[in-house]
Amino acid sequence: MSKRDYYEILGVSRTATEQEIKSAYRKLALKYHPDRNPGDKSAEDNFKEAAEAYSVLVDTDKRHMYDRFGHAGLGGAATGGFDPNAFSGFEDILGGLGDIFGFGDAFGGRRRSGPQRGADLRYDLEISFDEAAKGTEASLQIPRQETCETCKGNGAAPGTTPMTCPQCQGRGQIRYQQGFFTVARTCGQCRGTGSVVAKPCQICRGAGRIQKEKKLSVRIPAGIATGQRLRLSSEGEAGPGGGPPGDLYVVVHVQEHSFFQRDGNDLYCEIPLNFPTVALGGEIKVPTLDGEHPLPIPAGTQSGSTFRIRGRGMPDVSGRGHGDLLVTVKVVTPKKLSKDQKKLLEQLSASLPNDAFEPTPTSEHADKGLFDRVKDIFG
Repeated sequence: MSKRDYYEILGVSRTATEQEIKSAYRKLALKYHPDRNPGDKSAEDNFKEAAEAYSVLVDTDKRHMYDRFGHAGLGGAATGGFDPNAFSGFEDILGGLGDIFGFGDAFGGRRRSGPQRGADLRYDLEISFDEAAKGTEASLQIPRQETCETCKGNGAAPGTTPMTCPQCQGRGQIRYQQGFFTVARTCGQCRGTGSVVAKPCQICRGAGRIQKEKKLSVRIPAGIATGQRLRLSSEGEAGPGGGPPGDLYVVVHVQEHSFFQRDGNDLYCEIPLNFPTVALGGEIKVPTLDGEHPLPIPAGTQSGSTFRIRGRGMPDVSGRGHGDLLVTVKVVTPKKLSKDQKKLLEQLSASLPNDAFEPTPTSEHADKGLFDRVKDIFG
């Protein structure tokens, strides 16, 4: 049976670079690897075929001979069995995925035996707006895996120690031949630790860890915002086999305020005012995070005007000052008036010129009054 062209197998051109060849082979190796296709003879054949094509095309001398004379020019070099030297740097070809398929130990890489770092944990903490503004101390109750104090994390009963796994001889992995390829898998007996417990600890039942709840106190800095997180080092879960613990991340969620709105360190609010105040001017008291603050209102202030009070916003979480408070005034029209109030407003209205409240004219109509412009619009 004639062999397929190696370039066709990898799906690359005859001018492909070494990097393009490696990239093409990596995709095929991941697609057809026996661990991903258990019992699939076709996938295994494709995997072997791709490996053979790669071993030739990645080697400069073999590729040169193949380009000149085809399969005949290799003299059996590509079919004489598996050549480990042809796959130096195999983990790089797989893009660091060697451990997923168990290649790490087979090609001289690291193995996953021994103590491992524990998992990181996340805790979502909700605090009030005032607590975020002033800072607070929060008490947390964290369920987590902790190292068993009885066996110190090794899972063995007191007075005994774990023994070397007889299945993998302490390597944590089992190597076997699959076709022409040597594959390493995590040992099923010791689960990659390289040791087994003959007499398990009665407290943790050989696991080395037990589930507990830990009470912690965490300081919430003033100025913290929703989504920011605090890292508590070594307060995560204990590592398997007595390994170091992970970290705890506290993610903060700040409740909305009924009056203030926040944008970064600046605060925004809206103050309702009556017409005499904005017309005549005066001074009002504005609520802030630290009590009331006086705000002068100039005469003739328009509804929607915004005033900035510096340094009265949220504190910066890093301690670098405060943001500002921006106050928008809104003129409120009364819905009910007494007879005296109506009479006063009527007198005010009569004393004002007819065009006192007309919009500011554009330059094109600057010399026309309101009545003349209405005539222009409606004819």
